[in-house]
Amino acid sequence: MKRVLILGAGLVTGPIVHYLLDQGYHVTVASRTVAKAETLVDHHPNGEALAYDIEADASSAQLTDLVRQADLVVSLVPYTYHVQVARAGIVRRKPVVTTSYVSPAMQELDEAAKQAGIIILNEVGVDPGLDHMSAMQIIHRVQATGGEVKGFMSYCGGLPAPEANDNPLGYKFSWSPRGVLLAACNAAHYLRDGQDVNVASPDLFKHHWLLDVAGLGEFEAYPNRDSVPYRQLYGIEDAATMYRGTLRNVGWCRTLDHIVKLGLLDETARDVTNTSYAQYMRRLLPATAPNSGDLRADVAAHLGLDLADDVIKNLEWLGLFAAEPIDLGKQTISPLDLLTRLMLDRMAYDEGERDLIILEHRFEATYPDGKKEHITSTLTAFGEPGGDSAMARTVSLPAAIAVDLILRGEITATGVHIPVTPNFYEPILARLQELGIEFVEKTEPT
Repeated sequence: MKRVLILGAGLVTGPIVHYLLDQGYHVTVASRTVAKAETLVDHHPNGEALAYDIEADASSAQLTDLVRQADLVVSLVPYTYHVQVARAGIVRRKPVVTTSYVSPAMQELDEAAKQAGIIILNEVGVDPGLDHMSAMQIIHRVQATGGEVKGFMSYCGGLPAPEANDNPLGYKFSWSPRGVLLAACNAAHYLRDGQDVNVASPDLFKHHWLLDVAGLGEFEAYPNRDSVPYRQLYGIEDAATMYRGTLRNVGWCRTLDHIVKLGLLDETARDVTNTSYAQYMRRLLPATAPNSGDLRADVAAHLGLDLADDVIKNLEWLGLFAAEPIDLGKQTISPLDLLTRLMLDRMAYDEGERDLIILEHRFEATYPDGKKEHITSTLTAFGEPGGDSAMARTVSLPAAIAVDLILRGEITATGVHIPVTPNFYEPILARLQELGIEFVEKTEPT
């Protein structure tokens, strides 16, 4: 029986644990909070739960020993630790799978992984992951018939299902709340109709437009990181449009834009001893801000908003103007972590609520005979009431299938990879279709 070590027991881990146990693997889930790992393995005879805190393992000695006992490692801890896990995999010659973006430091391990004879497979979740695989399947199909992709736009969002969309921000957390907010700090870069567009981090949420998704209505789309390198990665170097974006419900971008202006995504820890939320908020305002004694009015004036503006109402709903003391068990906390806690308290899914994943690609293809096509490929996936969320399924099932393919010897590549070639995407997408996760395509002449 082959052994899989899964590091982390967060919101998306359940489906990969259950899938691999069902496939007959021994699965060890190692988590800082061992109770979460125990819940996931649920007394399965081939499941094991361990307490492990990667942050406290400065020398990686415990990690290296855990890796030694496994045949493959899945890293679902925060992305900042993936390189540490990958290095342990290289030392012990054990394959590693993550669902996160390849960092420069991870890419530097390519040759070492090849020499160790192992694969380090990254970006095999939903975004990144399914976005790459589904896009490449269509791009390669167009190219196989002599065509070229001249424009590519891709949008992805994890959202509450329409019936669960019941809070003022139109969002609930189906994965790491801190990760959602950290992603809001990214700059962006893309091409549209040959125009090179750079978006500075503070301006990210000013730069959005409405997107209509068939059957679901309108959403806000804003750019996701640097899209331009994907022209080369996807083999569409001549594309005049290359855009990857994030989807949210209408109103999210405007509220987040003002949250950025207030410095609420700052990671600098501040003293919260004997401090209320309102006092903390007051300290975030610059010395030049109004100080009438009415915090709501002063924040509105500082932001140039009317007191009745929805943004002010949303900040109040989050609890940022509350007179109650901050009692989070810490003497210092950053604005980012304070906002994360407030959002998680108010924007978590209730029992039985469904989430929704939308992933849509839009291609502009041309062919040697002059024909032009607009191709749309759309995935919509809903969570299971009382079961796994759509986010958990679409993030961890592609990774689970990849693990199975690697351990069965059906994927034999070595080095640092992402799933953009047929040997990865064909079997993974085929198995996902059997599990009810599939894309619907529509082609129209243009």
